[in-house]
Amino acid sequence: MDLLYTHSDEGLDIVLTYLYSNQITTVHQTSSGKALNCPVAPETQEPQRPQVHCVTGSLCAADRCAFVKSTPDCSMEDGFINYLHVAFCLLPPNLTPLTITLYVLHYQSLIVSSLFLLSFCPNLSAISTSLHLTHNVAGVTFLALGNGAPDIFSAVAAFSHPHTAGLAVGALFGAGIFVTTVVAGGVALVKPFAVASRPFLRDVIFYMVAVFWTFVMLFRGTTTLGETLGTHSYTHTHRLMYTRIFLRDQDHNTCVLVCVSESEYRPLLPYSESTSQILLSSLNPVDNRKWRRKSWSWRVLKLLKTPLEVLLLLCIPVVDPDKEDKNWRRPLNCLHLITAPLMCVLIFQSGIYGEYMIQGQFPLWLLTLLLGLFLSSIVFCTTTNDCPPRYHPLFALLGFVVSAVLISAAASEVVSLLHMLGVVLSLSNTVLGLTLLAWGNSIGDCFSDITIARQGYPRMAISACFGGIIFNMLFGVGLGCLVQMLKTHSYVQFESEGLLTWILAGSLGLSLVLSFVIVPLCRFHLGRAYGIFLLVFYVIFLVIALLTEFGKIFIV
Repeated sequence: MDLLYTHSDEGLDIVLTYLYSNQITTVHQTSSGKALNCPVAPETQEPQRPQVHCVTGSLCAADRCAFVKSTPDCSMEDGFINYLHVAFCLLPPNLTPLTITLYVLHYQSLIVSSLFLLSFCPNLSAISTSLHLTHNVAGVTFLALGNGAPDIFSAVAAFSHPHTAGLAVGALFGAGIFVTTVVAGGVALVKPFAVASRPFLRDVIFYMVAVFWTFVMLFRGTTTLGETLGTHSYTHTHRLMYTRIFLRDQDHNTCVLVCVSESEYRPLLPYSESTSQILLSSLNPVDNRKWRRKSWSWRVLKLLKTPLEVLLLLCIPVVDPDKEDKNWRRPLNCLHLITAPLMCVLIFQSGIYGEYMIQGQFPLWLLTLLLGLFLSSIVFCTTTNDCPPRYHPLFALLGFVVSAVLISAAASEVVSLLHMLGVVLSLSNTVLGLTLLAWGNSIGDCFSDITIARQGYPRMAISACFGGIIFNMLFGVGLGCLVQMLKTHSYVQFESEGLLTWILAGSLGLSLVLSFVIVPLCRFHLGRAYGIFLLVFYVIFLVIALLTEFGKIFIV
């Protein structure tokens, strides 16, 4: 509000001019304090400032840095790197294409890191075994959360701010369309088969209800605590039904598909290694025998992954119940008691606890380091190299927590990075969510499900297509909204991207309805024609979505 004072020549009238968002109200006041025939603006109402969105396309290069710094919609508080500040303030405008290229490569590395963290999912199996959980309960809880961790944490990170909520909506709906069309179509093309009628219809119906439920929340623009808790209960109901049928024919969990370890070579005669040898061998991710018989391309890829693998081996303890010694590595596990808690403190919530001072005097990270050293010394002095202690399963819980924190941090960086790309390229968050974020989170499902189909298990692959995305959508939306409610103590507001959101939800619903009608008409036989139909459907959807984004399709 700007307040302009003007005084007349006689000194009797004072003109007070208020500017309220292009509306001017003038109050003439005499020296006696009486108003003269002019409406008075209510004193209790504050002027509503129009929300300024983070759009820099119409600004010149010199003004973009100041705009990014002063606009709340451009803030990036949940990431380690302020990508907008780097793009518009640190680098010159002529390097924008190079900046975009480097950010895309960084985005790919974050996606690969998130997928690689899933290789530590033996901890989930170890936790369920230690708690004596049934396969049904383990599938509903730990294993489902482990397989869908990238999608769920990306949704939670996106829902943390209103200006990135479109990423979550686009990613969850976009991943649903991608998996139910491209992945399911690829399975049908690779291995035509007859799908089990009852499980297929059950999954399609459950997913249609989930899509409709989410669509209603988007249409209303808000959600309540009851609806959020309802999504969780609905998710667990489906997962319980899913695991009861799936595990009837399958004794091992789905996580084994990702966690199949490389070929083990055991000596015929056991020998005792020293503590230093155990530590060095535990931190070496390269198998010498496998290295010699692999191609040069595999070796190059392995060299690129080795630094990340060594870092994760240093920070994440892994308990494997399928191994004879449960993967007990005494010196490395003692080191984990120092590095794992310290990693959580430095990484959680974008490192805000790394600078936290207890009572303003003692840093939290130093206290964590001292406690880790104390526990590590006790474990090292009370255990041996050959026999794991009785509390060894607790390391699985520690490894699961560290993996979740790292995946959450990677998801926050992905969301911040995609938000920056949307600002630079003038793209909406929804279209970035249904393309880059959805593709990145679903690429692992695509490869694993098609590989399963090639191995002769197409029914398992098609069940995984529907079972995973139902859990990810409902749990991602529910958990993201619940976390936001706990932070703000109010309802979650959704800002719709307009026509694009309705096209996204409508296309997903239409694909499910068509599958619900076509598959029974084909007597539940999924052939190559059905696979081609699904792929064509996805291409048409993607073209329509992009045309809508660039203004070629609009509502008059």
